[in-house]
Amino acid sequence: MTQYDIVVIGGGPAGLAAAVEARKQGVHSILVIERDRELGGILQQCIHNGFGLRVFNEELTGPEYAERFIDELETMGIEYLLDTMVLEITKERQIIISNAAKGIQVIKAKAVILAMGCRERTRGALAIPGYRPAGVFNAGTAQRYINVEGYMVGKRVVILGSGDIGLIMARRMTLEGAQVLAVAEIMPFSGGLTRNIVQCLDDYNIPLMLSHTITAIKGRDRVEGVVIQKVDHKMQPIPGTEIEYKCDTILLSVGLIPENELSRKAGIAIDSVTNGPVVDSNMETTAPGIFACGNVVHVHDLVDFVTEESRHAGNAAAKYVLADACTDHKGMVICTKAETGVGYIVPQQINVDSIEEKVALFMRVRNVYHNASLSVKLGGVEIKRVRHRHLAPGEMARIDVDKKLFEGMQAEMTVSVVLEEGKA
Repeated sequence: MTQYDIVVIGGGPAGLAAAVEARKQGVHSILVIERDRELGGILQQCIHNGFGLRVFNEELTGPEYAERFIDELETMGIEYLLDTMVLEITKERQIIISNAAKGIQVIKAKAVILAMGCRERTRGALAIPGYRPAGVFNAGTAQRYINVEGYMVGKRVVILGSGDIGLIMARRMTLEGAQVLAVAEIMPFSGGLTRNIVQCLDDYNIPLMLSHTITAIKGRDRVEGVVIQKVDHKMQPIPGTEIEYKCDTILLSVGLIPENELSRKAGIAIDSVTNGPVVDSNMETTAPGIFACGNVVHVHDLVDFVTEESRHAGNAAAKYVLADACTDHKGMVICTKAETGVGYIVPQQINVDSIEEKVALFMRVRNVYHNASLSVKLGGVEIKRVRHRHLAPGEMARIDVDKKLFEGMQAEMTVSVVLEEGKA
């Protein structure tokens, strides 16, 4: 059985940042396991710019951003395995892996960092009526075909869902000569960043149809058209609002799901809202010594936030290992709670004794709000208020809470965040 101090599952932006940070903190025995043929994860197919403004103070493409961390990983001599699947992780931090070179192996780690990322929701999860013709793609799959493999997926395109990948692909398809007829979004607001709506739709005169969805796909062998209908407040199609588009391609951008099959097998508690592991302010899961970061915890809208969170996880995992992996190390832990207007908060727990200067709370709101405030309360008493001119579900909010604000707290207290309208 091979042994390492830290094993990182996933070689995307989260895993790379966590591994590099753990090495900087003094841990030398680190292994990164990646199931793909190269490091970098989804960044390798994101050839557009806009990455790195927070972390590197410059605008980079996805491959350029990934290369910064890959170069650092190799300079530090951190080991990594490619084309390797992780089959199982146990609570005792044994990792069962498989690859073509050596078959099935067992690895033992003092600490594990989960960084498996997320996957796209498929057509099967939506139950759209119609046949199953060629020409229906997840937006990320189409992105890889065009940007990496060099295949054009279609000429007349309709996009369902307004997530960031779908918005970016609307622009990408247009630049490649396709005609994007419309982007249909079942919700009354977009699921993507405002900057992507402006730069990818408005700048190319692509209509965004809010409160609309696809109710039929035409064509048996290849997509020939779609029917789009307006929906009511219960998300039910409204009769008489049908619009038919002649098209040969449908792209789906209908949400991302954190990859947590391994986490569930390990008996780690999963948050029913985020679909990611329950973590504390050190990004440690409910299994001692197993940490998680990036999109496997909750879906981020900026890779820079993934990097910051993953560096924190790598730092915490290193401290855990260097402290001889003590299982009873948390001290006082209090829970966070999302209240009125807030969908979720990460972390779900705060390890008060380990806060150095401040703790970052990440959250998404439930609707679009203007001139609103997010109020952080400890035991029902407000300790911080952050005012916003604009809040939307597609844009993650962050509140940094100073350690001194937790002085005098008691273990049974809860940190809650409440959205209050008209108080910005």
